[in-house]
Amino acid sequence: MNSVVEDYLKVIYSHTEWQSTPITTGALAARLGLAASSVTEMVKKLVAQDLVVHEPYGAVELTKEGTALALRMLRRHRLIETWLVEAIGYRWDEVHDEAEVLEHAMSDKLLDAIDAQLGHPVRDPHGDPIPGADGTVRRPAARLLLEVDGGTVVRISDRDPLLLRHLEAEGIAVDSVITPAQRAQLAREALESIWIARA
Repeated sequence: MNSVVEDYLKVIYSHTEWQSTPITTGALAARLGLAASSVTEMVKKLVAQDLVVHEPYGAVELTKEGTALALRMLRRHRLIETWLVEAIGYRWDEVHDEAEVLEHAMSDKLLDAIDAQLGHPVRDPHGDPIPGADGTVRRPAARLLLEVDGGTVVRISDRDPLLLRHLEAEGIAVDSVITPAQRAQLAREALESIWIARA
């Protein structure tokens, strides 16, 4: 499987991992930073390979095989992010781009060794679940901080490194408890990037 296909599948899966709105070709183009026409052509190729289902102007959804491949890539990406933080000393706002490169180059043998060395972690530094080798995913029940008064942080989106640095400076990370008073001080961007454990 080539790295472009793997990246598409990973982004399609990730889009609906923490919310239910399906991804469109326009949203996919925006996430990948590509022209809509290029994405439309690639989606046609993914349909031909039976990796996604897509009707013109409709959502792009993964098939069973597409989901399995997406989970394989997410496992690689998130294990590498965790390894970079825990074993190499990277900060949590630095690991995404490094993992994007390494996930396509690392052998399964090395990845399994990293998994064992880390004690088989079940989530990455941002709280995203690390799929098991068998493709199982244990995602905690959670709601956006935007929708609740506070609670225990289970996930913080890694899309914005500047936001991650800001939250770290404020003492907010996975497993932190956010009080209503703290929540009131956070910008909307943070409220839309933090997931709180559902009681």
